[in-house]
Formats: sequence, C-alpha cells, structure tokens
Amino acid sequence: MKQLLLAGLLSLSTLAHAQDVGYRTPPRAITDLVDAPLTPRISLSSDGKWMALLAVQAMPTVAELAQPELRLAGLRINPRLNAPSRLSYATGLMLRRLEDGKDMAVLNLPQPALISDAVWSPDNSKLALSIANNAGAEGRTELWVVDLNNFMARRLAGVSLNAVFGTPFEWLSDNQTLIVRALVAGRGAAPSTTAAPTGPAVQENVGRKTGARTYQDLLRNPTDERLLDFYATSQMVKVSLDGKLQPISQPGLIQSAVPSPNGKYLLVKTRHRPFSYSLPLSSFPLKVELYDVATGDPLKTLADLPLADEVPTAFDAVPTGQREHGWRADVPASLFWAEAQDGGDPKAEAAIRDKVFTLTAPFMGTPEEFAALPLRYDGVSWGNNSVALLYGSRWADRKEVTWRVTPGALPSLQVLFERSSQDKYASPGTAYTHRNAQGKPVLLTDAANKTIYFLGQGASPEGDRPFVDEFDLATKKATRWWRSEAPFYEVPLAILDADKHRLLTRREAIDQNPNYYLRDKSGKLTPLTKFANPYAAFGGAFKKQVLRYKRADGVELTANLYLPPNYKATDGPLPTLMEAYPVEFKDKKNAGQVSGSPYAFTRVGYGSPIFWVTQGYAVLQGASIPIVGEGDKQPNDTYVEQLVSSAKAAIDEGKRLGVVDPSRVAVMGHSYGAFMTANLLAHSSLFKAGIARSGAYNRSLTPFGFQGEERTYWQAPEVYNAMSPFNYADKIKTPILLIHGELDNNSGTFPIQSERFYNALKGNGATARYVVLPYESHGYAARENVLHMLWEMNAWLDKYVKSPATAAAN
Repeated sequence: MKQLLLAGLLSLSTLAHAQDVGYRTPPRAITDLVDAPLTPRISLSSDGKWMALLAVQAMPTVAELAQPELRLAGLRINPRLNAPSRLSYATGLMLRRLEDGKDMAVLNLPQPALISDAVWSPDNSKLALSIANNAGAEGRTELWVVDLNNFMARRLAGVSLNAVFGTPFEWLSDNQTLIVRALVAGRGAAPSTTAAPTGPAVQENVGRKTGARTYQDLLRNPTDERLLDFYATSQMVKVSLDGKLQPISQPGLIQSAVPSPNGKYLLVKTRHRPFSYSLPLSSFPLKVELYDVATGDPLKTLADLPLADEVPTAFDAVPTGQREHGWRADVPASLFWAEAQDGGDPKAEAAIRDKVFTLTAPFMGTPEEFAALPLRYDGVSWGNNSVALLYGSRWADRKEVTWRVTPGALPSLQVLFERSSQDKYASPGTAYTHRNAQGKPVLLTDAANKTIYFLGQGASPEGDRPFVDEFDLATKKATRWWRSEAPFYEVPLAILDADKHRLLTRREAIDQNPNYYLRDKSGKLTPLTKFANPYAAFGGAFKKQVLRYKRADGVELTANLYLPPNYKATDGPLPTLMEAYPVEFKDKKNAGQVSGSPYAFTRVGYGSPIFWVTQGYAVLQGASIPIVGEGDKQPNDTYVEQLVSSAKAAIDEGKRLGVVDPSRVAVMGHSYGAFMTANLLAHSSLFKAGIARSGAYNRSLTPFGFQGEERTYWQAPEVYNAMSPFNYADKIKTPILLIHGELDNNSGTFPIQSERFYNALKGNGATARYVVLPYESHGYAARENVLHMLWEMNAWLDKYVKSPATAAAN
C-alpha cells in the first residue's frame, strides 16, 4: 500500500515493509542540471595536426541497462555485442584541423555511430574505430577506419570484434594493417543457462594460504565457465586495409595482442584453465607467448603462469615468476618484464625486491638483467639508448623513487626523485612521452638527449597550478617553462614543439567551461574549441570558496564551500549538506596539503552534493577527512576519533563564517564515503541526517583488507570491529537514507552490506530508509534511477534537515 506525505516523501520511518513508489523526479532546478549539455571528448593526433571531437552519449534509460548482461569472472559482458556491457559510447565524430580551426565532417558513418574506441594510426593518416551495431537479429561490434585523405569512413568487412577485454585492435607500424581480436567464425550457439546442473559446484583448499579480498561477479559453476569460454574466446586476425584477412594461431581467451614497434612480432597474453570461483579473471593462469606476424606462427612461450591464488594480501604483494611483460618502445623488437626477488611478499627481508629483464629478437638467448630494484617495480618510461626512467614504490611508508637508466650502456640506477607518494607539493610531475614513428610512447628529449620534460598538477598551498618543466638530466635541475596563473585553471596536455614551447592546454575558469588552446612561448593563446557553458541558464557558474582550517590535533584541512546564487550575509546561517571521502596518510604534513584549484570550473556530476545550492542549502563539498598514522602506527588505529574530529572542524568553520547552521547539517558520502557517513552517525551527534550510497558497513565481510587497510581481520580484529558501523547499529539515532545499486560490482560493497545494515537499524528502532536502484552498478547510470536518487535525497534533506521540527512532529 502506498502512503504519501504531502511533501511527497514516503513515511518509511514508521513502516517496515517494502514500498513500490514508482520513479520520481526531483525539483526542476535539479533535473535541469542533470540534463545540462555534455561537453564532447577529444582525441589528439600525435603530430598535433588534428583533433577528433567525439559527441558524448546521453544517460542511458533503465530499459537499456536492463538488456541482457553476463557477469563472469569480474567481467560484465554484453552478449549481443561481445563487448563490455556498461560502455559510455560516443555518438558522433568530427575532425578539426588545428592549423586553421576548420572542421571536417566524417562521411559514411552509421547514424548514430556508437563508438567505443578511437585509435590513430602511427602516422596519423587514419583513425580506427570500434562501432557497436545493434541492428538485426544479432548485434556485433564492427571495425571501421576513417581515412584523413578523404574523411571517408568505411567498415572493414569480414570480421566482427570481440571487445570483452577492452580495445580489440592494434595498429601495425606499416599504417596499413591491424591486429584484431575477432569473434571465432562458426562458433555455434551459446551454452544453455537453463539446463539442469549435473552436480554441485565444489571448492576445496588443503593447507594452502589463499586469502583474497572480496570480489563480485565471480564464476559460480560449470555453466558460468562455459559461458566465459564462449563469450571471451577470440581469434587473432591480421586485417589489411585492402580487405585481406589472415588468422594467427588458435582461438583462446586472448587478453591482449601487442605488436612490436617494428611490426614483426606479437606479444600475446592468454588466460586459461583452471579457473577460480574466488578470484577474478585477472588472477587466472596466464600464458605469455611470441608470434611471428608474417606467418602467424608461435615462436616462443615466455611464461605460463599458474593461478595467482597464493599471493599475499599485502598491497605490495605480487605473484612469483615473470610479470608485466611489454615491448621496449624505443627499439625495433626487445621485450622486458619484472620478476620478484622476495617471493612476492613485501614483508620478507630482501635487499632487492624486483629485477627487470630484457630479451631482444630473435629471442633465442638468455634474458639480460636490466635493473635490480630495492623497491617494488612500478613501471618504466622508455626514451632511447641514452635515457629511460624506472619507477619503484613501497606501500608501508608510501615511498616512491624515480631512477634514470642508460639502456645503451651497462645499466645502473641514478636517483632522480625520491619522495612520499602522498607529498603532492614535492611531485615533479609526469615525464612527458610522445608517440614515435611506430606509434609507441617514448620520452621526449632534446637532440642531445640531455633534457626531458615534465607535466604536472603543481599542487601548492594556493591550490593546483599545473606546469611544464624542462629537466636537465646532468644537473637534475628543472627549469619551469610555464605555470597556470589565476584566475584560470589551465592544464598542459601535450608538447607540440619543444623548441618553440608550443603546448596544447585545456583552460577553464569558475564561469568558463573547459576549452582547448594552443599556447606558445610568448604566451599567445589560440582557441581550438568554444564549448558553451552548460550552466548558462543557471547564471553560468557555481561559485566556490576554498576553506582552510585545522582540526583539534593541528592537522590542516580544506573544504569547498558553495552557497546559493543569491545568498547574502544578512541571510544568516543555512541548512547544510557536507560531503567527504576519508583518505589514509602516513604523515600529518602531507595530510594537510591543499588539493584542487579555486579557479576550476565546477561540473555537477550525478553524485555531487552541489545540486542542493539550488534548494537553499550551503554545501561543504570535498571536506578533507585525513586519517593519519605516523611511524609504526597505522592510520585506522584511531579512525573514529580522527573522523569525528575532522567533521566537527568543518562544521565549526562554517559556523564561524556565519553560513552553516550547526543544528541543521547533513552528511553524505558514496562508497567509502558512505562507510564514513554511517560511522559519523554512530559515533557523534553532529548531524541531523545522513545519506549513505553504495557503502560497506560490516568489515568482517571484507576480512582480507579494505581501502587503505592491508591488515587482515585476524591480524587486527579490534580495528575491524571498531570501524564497523554495523556493530553500532543500536547507537544510530539520526535518520539515515541508504541507497545501493542492485548490481554493485565494486570490491567489498556487495548490496548485502546495505541490506544487512538496514535490517540491523530497523531492528534497533532507527529511522532508516533503504532504496535499491534497479540494474545499477557501483556508480549509477540510468536517467530514471539518477533522478529518483536525487528525489530521495532531496525529500530526506528537506524533511530531516531543512525542517527538522516538522519531521519530529510527524
């Protein structure tokens, strides 16, 4: 039976049974913000001559989300398209020439064109596309190529793509050929999902330590195994632009097939049985092989790695044996990979954690040791024989090191940067790479190989101020070319000409939508796009004030304050919505560093709290909640105390400014922020209401670690118990709204977390409401669900925060 309040909110606070309310919509001002125009995506050619503008698909409907979907081994598959089921497609494509700003329409594309991938050929003369075709009795994912000589798109017939593992094609360096993962011809009918089982599903462990974090969408039975085999199996095919097709080797669960820079070899990674019912596909056995592109024949098996079910649960833990194989980007055909020297266990004593090895064509010799690292290998940026950068890290103290190596000489490590990964102020930025003639990313250097370049966010006490640095490898000194200046927030995206300091940037301001510009050494700006402000109808911008304050222990905090457009100081304190997401730190100084920019344009996403400035609320968005544990102490040892202290400090600062009414404050959060919300209601009386979306509330259900906590439940039961709001359901007297996606696939946030928490709350007499959004994942997508979520939130806030006396009377 439906029972409606005059305000439109169902009185579930006094009801224990389920209600069918139908879809609702929030106030018009909120709906209009949800429907504001979307800004196109861009893709830049590596020569800086062309920009592809990709129109963004609008929110899907619930009916679209409800289409058949398979959830297998951590994957979500659209069985009709053999592709990921929750892609955000581009619906159109236009090419803009940067030299004169002229737009060129792409001819012959299907309308609408549901584009999931757009990849430039190495010479930038072509653009390869994955396009979904839903027409007819059977759908498919097609391979299309746009030729920039005539701007004509055409489908490469004879092959349907298998995009289950992501982008299903790679260009060869000849610019005329692609390696694709295709559907297997004549694969027959899909396995039946309705046939009676032939026996139970059985798992067994005999004395092995095979702990794992909690994962969703895992295989459950032999039927799931057969479905995974059917939909994830692909055939490698060499596809020429003239229409020739050449199969390579045998079909399999081919996760990737990457050509060498010279286009002669393929590095192929294939998953295979035995499968696991407790781990996702990323832990399944992996065969790593080399193939000859010309003949399609296998050349060498580099490794056949077993199921990775004995990897320790620590964050720096890795499987034993070879891992992270790749091609050196700067030479014709040389492989590299890493191997743990500590058994993959970061808690084992070891002077050398990882070694990096290389093996050069024809791959018959013994692998050469390239580097021995005292930290866990974290990646490499190849440049040339004179310079490459190696990265290493250690989670325990958040240490991060960048080494310079000289590949053409006897390799030795030279430290360029050493810092805490959480010290944003000390970040040198990211070493800039550009695509070489083979289409591979290599470090941009000067002609003498003495200089490389860094692009960075430029975190500072004034907020982020992105920069471009020229770095002298001999002196280890950086010279700053350029830095973003107020009142704009400008991000460097590409170096188009190092000698002329010619950059591509994205520039925005509080009242200006992000747009793209060419910037030269003189400071001249040439606009490349003119994307309109999507909020012109709402006054053009949401003005924010960056607050800086301290909590009781002296840790510096920040929050973004948004006020209603016409707010005046004489209006006095307002009902307030605070949103936050806790982060663990190992150093108080790093915890207090400022994030974000006061000059960035505010785009209101579906999960934002900023909607409520239109409803007369003050909003404290992104209030920092650092959880600090220095030295031998772990952050979560005092999680609750730091959580409450941080929240109180934010409210006190808003009160001091005269804009926050401390008697009318709500707190909201998503995922780990929802966990935070429930804990704040359990352990403080700071709030009049809480909104928790897609959270986890019982940490005994995530016993092998969660978020930044790498200790297991059995190693720190007191921490897990103290941090679980489920254990304090009887203490929660503040009204709480729980929202969860029906098909949440995020690690640890099974919908049962909200279901069990709601039952605990109502069993203890709490005022609680539990809303399940049909077909939604951890993030929400369907327009009907998003609008209904916002309606629920608005009604909850109005009832328990804006007019708490009225709610109490009811």
